[in-house]
Amino acid sequence: MKKITISDIKSHKNADIPLVCLTAYTTPMAQILDKHCDIMLVGDSLGMVMYGMENTLGVSLDMMINHGAAVMRAKPSAFIVVDMPFGTYEKSPELAYKNAKRIMDETACDAVKLEGGQNMQETIQYITERNIPVMAHIGLQPQSVVKDGGYKVKGRGDEEIAKLINDAKAIERAGAFSVVIEGTVESVSQKITSSINIPTIGIGASVKCDGQILVTDDMIGLLSGHTPKFAKKYTNIAAQIDKAVESYANEVKTRKFPNEDYTYKK
Repeated sequence: MKKITISDIKSHKNADIPLVCLTAYTTPMAQILDKHCDIMLVGDSLGMVMYGMENTLGVSLDMMINHGAAVMRAKPSAFIVVDMPFGTYEKSPELAYKNAKRIMDETACDAVKLEGGQNMQETIQYITERNIPVMAHIGLQPQSVVKDGGYKVKGRGDEEIAKLINDAKAIERAGAFSVVIEGTVESVSQKITSSINIPTIGIGASVKCDGQILVTDDMIGLLSGHTPKFAKKYTNIAAQIDKAVESYANEVKTRKFPNEDYTYKK
């Protein structure tokens, strides 16, 4: 399959067929997802999904690089974006560029993603001017969950709506090639999408965006506990795993496994 490029992604702006995007953290999962996805995001959501963290704030740069490299070992055709974790880009554009370059160098991914709007305009511009592609992220920002007092839907109120639209315009001016809109009211997501010329990728932001992304482990029903309203479960992998492990345990306890088919004789 032909490797997907930024030009391919930009061509989905206002297109009939939206961008298909999912998260990937490991080589085997990336191999499965690749033929279906335009973009795979190595998201800092891995802190919660794979490491049992309460939020994404404890994710390190090394963790993101290790998982980014694992996804790239799948030799994907999809466009691979790696999240910049909390604390690796906020202090200064120079620090952000240093860490973004390290991610690119050590994973060979296609782009990085960072959270923020107008407050990140200078940083995004600094990075993109140095030839590192940036995907932005506005609306509900998981790295700001403690500051915001929880996971709160965005786009409720005129002041917040105006800020979101200005955020989107600022990151487009800064050179971002696309933007994730998370946890945002449908009408506002539609306004943002129509206000800028780069693709919008929604997660809990309605069908009005130019693409959609979900956390794969939510989508396949692998995670237990609360899942966001927007995270539709397309299957229940957790139940299938539970059933398989139960069968294995029963066969081990009754000495039915390993039988002759799974035993070396010579």
